[in-house]
Amino acid sequence: MARTFIAEQLFDGENLRTDVAVRIDADGRILSLAAEAPADARRLQGLVVPGLVDVQVNGGGGALFNNDPSVGTLQRMSAAHARFGTTGFMPTLITDQVAVMRAAAEAVSAARRESVPGVLGVHFEGPHLSAPKKGTHEERFIRPLSDEELEIYARDDLGIKMVTLAPENVSPADIRRLVDLGVKVCLGHSNADGATASAALEAGASCFTHLYNAMSPLHSREPGMVGTALISDEAWCGLIADGHHVCAEAMRLALKAKPRGKVMLVTDAMSLVGSDETSFPLFDRVVTRDGDRLTSNTGELAGSHLDMIGAVRNMHRWCGVDLFEALRMASLYPSQFLGFDGGRIAEGGRADMILLNDELQVRGAWISGREVFAA
Repeated sequence: MARTFIAEQLFDGENLRTDVAVRIDADGRILSLAAEAPADARRLQGLVVPGLVDVQVNGGGGALFNNDPSVGTLQRMSAAHARFGTTGFMPTLITDQVAVMRAAAEAVSAARRESVPGVLGVHFEGPHLSAPKKGTHEERFIRPLSDEELEIYARDDLGIKMVTLAPENVSPADIRRLVDLGVKVCLGHSNADGATASAALEAGASCFTHLYNAMSPLHSREPGMVGTALISDEAWCGLIADGHHVCAEAMRLALKAKPRGKVMLVTDAMSLVGSDETSFPLFDRVVTRDGDRLTSNTGELAGSHLDMIGAVRNMHRWCGVDLFEALRMASLYPSQFLGFDGGRIAEGGRADMILLNDELQVRGAWISGREVFAA
């Protein structure tokens, strides 16, 4: 049954419009955007914008994907992040045992069969990383690419597939092999030099995971991972805009260096987003929240307490980025990286959208036309 909403203001991904009637069909697709609406149309007061898309989500709602790779965890993550505007996300499993990777793949496959809202695929962040740049990843599980992992990456029932790896530990030939399997290869947690990173890009890698963090820096005589990321016009870069992982000046530098559309916002969110808890176990450690900073008891940052609309606000307020461009960084650009039909409100497109108030707080969220959050 078709439904119609009247958006007081609507940003469709390109333009701002007023008093737009959004008609949605029973399959969650947008039938029309018009000036006239039926008498029973629901009026949405505020700003309607495309739903936000997060390519790096470790947990939410008190559940961490590594600790419980299940459909139930994905449901909790979906509900927690929808409150903050995320209508599409990549559940992210950090470096772990093969058995946990298999369980995560089964959970994602089942969640997609059961239409758990917002689950787009799976992001394996590791285990093929660099120990010197491991961050909060567990060193004992870091390992080379093997047939066991390839069997998981070759599955065709996982939706969109992402793998973050260190290019000094995975050959260009194997990167090409992953790309041929339909995997979006991202470079991260790496101490590689510029030549090695460039070779990985030539082999088909297309993104740098959380730019600046856990990667070799830019030096005067060696570009490292950071310099290679900034100079590559084709590669996407994720930014954790929480003020702890990256400062405002470094974020502004990335925006100056990269072509428009190649920097996207990510959260790297852990389980505490959308919950009242203040700590959680991570392998044999404990991660504690102090304000919006997460720190392991071994001293390093351990993911973030960031949500996507918070990242948008930070880019807009701290870095002076135009609001609509900040929204694109959280919706259109990650959708384009993933090859996903998101980031726009347009006829024929998915009805993934959120409602914002004047303070840029989420008051409602819809995934494929289904209301998943109402303030």
